[in-house]
Amino acid sequence: MQIEALGLGKRFGRDWIFRDLTYAFAPGSATALLGPNGAGKSTLLQVLAAYTLPTAGELRFSHAGRSVRPDEVALYLALCAPYLELIEELTLQEQLQFHTRFRPLLAGRTPVQLLDILQLGTARHKLIRDFSSGMKQRVKLGLALYTDAPLLFLDEPTTNLDRAGVAWYHEHVAAATPGRTVLVSSNVEEEYAFCGAQLRVTDFAPRR
Repeated sequence: MQIEALGLGKRFGRDWIFRDLTYAFAPGSATALLGPNGAGKSTLLQVLAAYTLPTAGELRFSHAGRSVRPDEVALYLALCAPYLELIEELTLQEQLQFHTRFRPLLAGRTPVQLLDILQLGTARHKLIRDFSSGMKQRVKLGLALYTDAPLLFLDEPTTNLDRAGVAWYHEHVAAATPGRTVLVSSNVEEEYAFCGAQLRVTDFAPRR
C-alpha cells in the first residue's frame, strides 16, 4: 500500500507539531519515524493512519492500483500503540477469537498457531486484566504483526518488554513484515533497526 503526504501539517491551537511534510511511503517499504519525546512522532503516525485529520496538506492512499479513501484506511491497517487497549474482561483465547472474527490473520495462520507464536499458551484461559504489562504488549504486537493487512504501524513497539520480549519482537518483526508498508515510531534504535528509511519529524517542525 502506498501513502503520499503532500504539504502535510498538524497543529494544536496555535502550535504546529509538523508542517510542509511531503513524502511517499512506498509499498513494501519500512520507515522509522524518529525524534525525541514530544516531537510529534505518535501524532504523525495517527495522521498517516487517518485516525486524526491533518490541519494542512493532503494524504493520498492507494492499494493494488486502487485509490483508498481515508475512511477506508482502517480496513488495511494493523496497529500496535500504547494508547490501544485489549479487552481486559476476555481471556487470551477469547481475545484472539474475537479479533479474528473481524480481522483475518496472515495466510496459513490460525488463532491456535498465534497462541504458540506468542509463547503464552499456558495463559490461554487467563483474563487479560491479570496479564503483566509485558504480556499485554506481546499480545498487542502479535495481533498487529500477524493480522493480514498491507499497512503495519508500530508505535514504541518494545514498551514494557524485557530482554526476552525484545528478542521475540526482533524474530517476529522480521518474519511478518516483508511485502508490507511498515512505519515504526520510535527513538530506540533496536526497535527500528530493520527499517530501510528514516524520517525525522523534527525536520518538519516550524522554526521558532
